[in-house]
Amino acid sequence: MEAERIRRAHPDLLRTATPHPAGACAFLDSVGSCRIYTDRPSVCRSQGLPLRFFFEDEEEEIQEGRDICPLNLEDGPPLDQVDEADFWLVGPYELRLTAIDDAFSSEAGGRTRLRDLFVAAQAEEESD
Repeated sequence: MEAERIRRAHPDLLRTATPHPAGACAFLDSVGSCRIYTDRPSVCRSQGLPLRFFFEDEEEEIQEGRDICPLNLEDGPPLDQVDEADFWLVGPYELRLTAIDDAFSSEAGGRTRLRDLFVAAQAEEESD
């Protein structure tokens, strides 16, 4: 689903540009900036956010976990002092997005590697 959104919003980029070298996101430019920032995938939008999740411990009791990118923790309060409303709750949103993506992927013929969007656009151009 997100690949299709990128295809529609950035046809010129996909047709004329090349992906960033392997080992980093294909949509980064030569200085490391995102070339599709306004249409970036949800995984990119949630990178670095304070995350809150629940898990079952060894005694089968539900525990809360909190995590954040260490770079985003600098100059801020410790995670245990951050208000719970400021966290992205991992679970319900991701389940909804997964269901939507699964439905779209089955209709569209499967998942697409975002790096392959460049290849597909270049291959289409070569076949014309």
